[in-house]
Amino acid sequence: MKTNVGGIDKVLRIAVGIALIAMAALGMIGAWGWIGVVPLLTGIFGVCPAYTLLGMNTCPVKRNS
Repeated sequence: MKTNVGGIDKVLRIAVGIALIAMAALGMIGAWGWIGVVPLLTGIFGVCPAYTLLGMNTCPVKRNS
């Protein structure tokens, strides 16, 4: 699969994922907090299946010199 998640998007996904997982592990929110695994993994790997289905891409455009 092609990378379709850009820099700022990656950072935000990883931060939100870690925050949700931490809150779920500490019992601050319910088991739904474990859904944070999804944004964490999409941020780490740089591929979002939903972006592929919607034809979106937040990666910067690569220019040939």
